[in-house]
Amino acid sequence: MRWQQLFADLQAEFEEAEAAEERAQLPSRARAETGAVRLAERLGSALGGRVSLRCRGAGDVAGRLTERGPDWLLLEDDAGREVLVALPAVLAVAGLVRTTAAPAPASRVGAAVDLRRALRGLARDRSAVALVLDDGGVLTGTVDRVGADFVELAEHAADDFRRPGAVRGVRAVALAAVAVVRTLTPGAA
Repeated sequence: MRWQQLFADLQAEFEEAEAAEERAQLPSRARAETGAVRLAERLGSALGGRVSLRCRGAGDVAGRLTERGPDWLLLEDDAGREVLVALPAVLAVAGLVRTTAAPAPASRVGAAVDLRRALRGLARDRSAVALVLDDGGVLTGTVDRVGADFVELAEHAADDFRRPGAVRGVRAVALAAVAVVRTLTPGAA
């Protein structure tokens, strides 16, 4: 009986020492896990919520975060317009919840829908847009095509449709210079 008590005491001491060691390692483990989280993943917990982004060239962009990709965010602004934000243009984010969403399992589709593919969707839809560049310049028109590192914009007035008579010219814009893309409603001037 005495041996049983001795073994039970030793087992309890061993378990307490293990628990103390794990508690001591917990803060450094949490820091290491947080250190591996990317901004796009951090924003996953804000999906459906309102965020405010400080963007290079575009200033403050706010709205409800509706989607995110590996290098872009999609917001719906207060006017109901869609705003595509290039993640590299984001300088700061406000409106995040305290917790970070667990990284979603990597899907081949999610990883494939990068900024270029999102812009190709706008080209396919023939949506009128305002391209805000990282230097603050704004170009309006319709996305005609998207190359490997550029987007080609048929420039026309923001309140006009893409018609041959309305197009002032075609401009190729370096993809790396695109900060924000706002959809426009032609004819709603």
